[in-house]
Formats: sequence, C-alpha cells, structure tokens
Amino acid sequence: MTQNKHGGARKGSGRPFVYNEPTKVIRVPESRVLEIKQYLKKNDAPKFNDISSITLLETKTHYEIPVALQKVAAGFPSPAQDYIDKTLDLNEFLIQNQQATFIVEVESLSMRDAGIDLNDKLIVDRSIEAKHGDIVLALIDNDFTIKRLMIEGNQCWLQAANPDFADIHLKDNQTMLIWGVVTSVIKKFR
Repeated sequence: MTQNKHGGARKGSGRPFVYNEPTKVIRVPESRVLEIKQYLKKNDAPKFNDISSITLLETKTHYEIPVALQKVAAGFPSPAQDYIDKTLDLNEFLIQNQQATFIVEVESLSMRDAGIDLNDKLIVDRSIEAKHGDIVLALIDNDFTIKRLMIEGNQCWLQAANPDFADIHLKDNQTMLIWGVVTSVIKKFR
C-alpha cells in the first residue's frame, strides 16, 4: 500500500504573510460574483492594467482527450501517429492546486516576446513560491501587472518582455505583492 504524500503543512510552502497575519478564504455565492467584480473595478479598489479579468477555476468536468503515441514534428505528419494509446485530462494536466489556481486575461503586450499576447488566458497558481525568472502576477501600488520576476541579492524588480515597455524597479514608497506564478498560457488560434 502506498501512502499519499500530498497535503498537510510543509515549512516554507505557501505564500508569505505580507501583512503579518493569517489569510482567509472567502466563499461567494455565484449569483454575487459579477456584483463583486464590478465593485473591485471602482476607483477606490485595485486597478487592473495588464489583465482584464480574473476568473476562478472550477474543474467540474472530466473529459479525456486522446494522446498520440509519437511526438509530432512541426513538419509533415507521420502516418504512424494514427495510433492512440492513452488519454489526457486537461484539468489534471494544467492545474496543480485547484484551490489556489485562477485564470487572468492579458490586455497588454508587455510580455509579447515571452509568447504572451493580447487576450491570452494565463493560468496562475498562488501556492507556488515565486523565484528568479518566473513570470508572475504582481500587484504594485494597486495595479496588477504580468512580468518576469528578477532577483539579485536582496533586490528584485519586474522585467518586461517587450522593448516598448519599461521594466519596473520599485521606488522607496512603492510596494509589491506577488499574487501568483504563471504556469501556463492558453492561446486560441481561431
């Protein structure tokens, strides 16, 4: 019998407490979600500059998609790829921690050279501790942004992936809170 190695408290895991107090999960009735989102868009609430929406992830379906045995080259397809051996559930593939994962929609080109374009959907996981080089969703002085986290010693800044956009170096009176790490980009080609 194998023992489940998931769950339970682990030292150093989770998000740091920026306000030096515990956080709390709040459940909202589905009928009030739009009202709450509208409230957050008011002038006295945080503004969204690099993202246009935050969508909670609820994996209510389990749909397995066939996976070909062979990897596919970007050139001419092989006839051997007609053989299917296994299936893949995209919920299990894209989401590591459902309770800490949400989707944001991109509304700027500041990360274009990292492959993140307008209207792409980003899967963000709040349970992952951000490290140097991660693409993160950050809150800087009530403005959300998607950038690459750069850390050197005790200094950190946010790097754009488009020369038309400036990197963000915090000034003395600015605060930054990392909301989560981007784990996947969802693109639609049609």
